[in-house]
Amino acid sequence: MRLQWRGVFRRPEADAAGIATALPTFHPMFRQRPNMQRTTTKEHSVTAAKQWVLASRPEGAPTSENFRLEEVELPELSDGQILVQNTFSSVDPYMRGRMNDVESYIEPFQIDEPLNGTAIGTVTESRSSKFKAGDTVRHFGGWRTHAVLNEDQAEQIDTTIAPAEAYLGILGLTGLTAYVGLTAVGEMKEGDVVFISGAAGAVGSAAGQIAKHLGAVKVIGSAGSQEKIDYITGIGFDEAFNYKDGDVNGQLAKAAPEGIDVYFDNVGGDHLEAAIQNANTFGRIAMCGAIAQYNDTEPAPGPRNLGLSIGKCLTLRGFVVGQYSHLAKEFQEKIAPLVVDGSITFETTVREGIDNMPAAFLELFEGGNTGKMIVKF
Repeated sequence: MRLQWRGVFRRPEADAAGIATALPTFHPMFRQRPNMQRTTTKEHSVTAAKQWVLASRPEGAPTSENFRLEEVELPELSDGQILVQNTFSSVDPYMRGRMNDVESYIEPFQIDEPLNGTAIGTVTESRSSKFKAGDTVRHFGGWRTHAVLNEDQAEQIDTTIAPAEAYLGILGLTGLTAYVGLTAVGEMKEGDVVFISGAAGAVGSAAGQIAKHLGAVKVIGSAGSQEKIDYITGIGFDEAFNYKDGDVNGQLAKAAPEGIDVYFDNVGGDHLEAAIQNANTFGRIAMCGAIAQYNDTEPAPGPRNLGLSIGKCLTLRGFVVGQYSHLAKEFQEKIAPLVVDGSITFETTVREGIDNMPAAFLELFEGGNTGKMIVKF
């Protein structure tokens, strides 16, 4: 099921204060894990939860065998804690890296330990002065039906200005990642030609629309089907091509005979080579992801034409959005209102039921999503 957001959803009095709740006040990747240990105090009405754990580490592409669904006893609430029943849970490509036991910017998942990620849920019980039963919150206790959280592990969201699922995507880290990659990393300027790979995904589709609103003279996207090409041109991309038709370099050259100034990289591989080949002097490459290589069992070779970056004076810079959390307020002021009033749209691919979380995650690597992939409980 796919949902597309194009309209105004806010009450008349919604203003910047309401929009502020749309953005993460923290980078949840670095928050404390949800509390799944037994504490003291009175019992609550829900006593058990389902959660997914990492059963084994994949060799190459993950399979359903790498995941295991368990039922666990919930801890009792202590002072300052809340019980949240999840309604939406996000699955994201970066989680593939966490399945490997390697040092990175975020700790790996552990064997026989629960997975986690961003989720939206409803507070069902509270021993916190900050939250009451019925509040809708965003937190990092995904991949499970219920989570017991400390009050500083959740933030309330306002579903009167945008639907709940928006806070897992365009009004959350997805939107901020797109904005940071274009501005702070890609140093995009008005009049630039911008190329975005993985353009029908959550970050790519956001980046294309944001680039247009920031004054890009042309935005080009690559995607993996005609349906996705139609989608991204429908939301404002000026040119688009299907990378499965082959010759990414040739297709990009045809779409941008004037060359490109900024490349927002979600794919790596042949797309990165094509961007280097077609980049103008002093071009900038914002390296957000390399999904084409996430399941490789051997290190991928670097771009064969990397030497061109010397004469072209190119800048290639990787980034992690958590290093740019100081730009959340700027994003809030410049971009979030455009989402709320429908000027920037988003699409969500929804899968139903916690039992289908691994399948939804695996679909990300087969091009099964348009926009953000989430699971509805």
